[in-house]
Amino acid sequence: MNLHFDSLGHGDDVVWLHGWAMNGAVWRDVAGLLADDACHHLVDLPGHGRSAADAPLSLAMMVDALDAAFPFPVHVVGWSLGGAVAAAWAARSPDKLRSLTLVASSPCFMQRPDWRSAMPEKTLAQFATSLGDDWRGTLKRFISLQAMGDEAARAVARRLGDELFEHGEPALDALGEGLAILRDTDLRAEVAALDLPVLLQFGDRDTLTPLPAGAWLAQTLPQAEFVVHRGAAHVPFVSHRDAFVSAQRRFLASI
Repeated sequence: MNLHFDSLGHGDDVVWLHGWAMNGAVWRDVAGLLADDACHHLVDLPGHGRSAADAPLSLAMMVDALDAAFPFPVHVVGWSLGGAVAAAWAARSPDKLRSLTLVASSPCFMQRPDWRSAMPEKTLAQFATSLGDDWRGTLKRFISLQAMGDEAARAVARRLGDELFEHGEPALDALGEGLAILRDTDLRAEVAALDLPVLLQFGDRDTLTPLPAGAWLAQTLPQAEFVVHRGAAHVPFVSHRDAFVSAQRRFLASI
């Protein structure tokens, strides 16, 4: 599988993984601000942007593609679904990851009897059903949900909308498979076994990965640093860009 990524900067290698339905362009601004400190690889995950998927999407398949594309130790930043991919990669290949940053991500995206800090099953089911009827409208509604509650909600939604198709339209099959990953993934046991430097960047108004999910990660991971962006929802690297970049720069410099 040919995994598309754009690279900029010089220094230690940092791999950036986007969320569901998006592409590597979402990271361009923050990576550009950090380009003097490291070499940043902005990945289009399989089935998204310019990375075609030659098999149904799964966490294992996406980890395989990343492992083949980056055979050397790297820092990894994962947002939302990309955070689950990053955590699964860290669990499988602990020698490959020098550090892990989880941005508005969770080990478990759907509510379960013993895990309430997540999306209701009904919400994910509605998005899956509406994909077949109006996939463009579904993506716009998902963008609105990501921005909901943010003090800069309109600007965040506009920015994500502008970048949604920048690397081409996502594959419809991949969108459905990605939602199934969000629905079925539960990495709590795997995450609890991780022992590497971790930065957690969360917004306190996030309705998709609520703050208690970040608090659980902070309590569970022995080397975690927990940064909460007040007034941010699911996209703190857009709404609170400068604070996000400052925290990321400080974290990478400490390793």
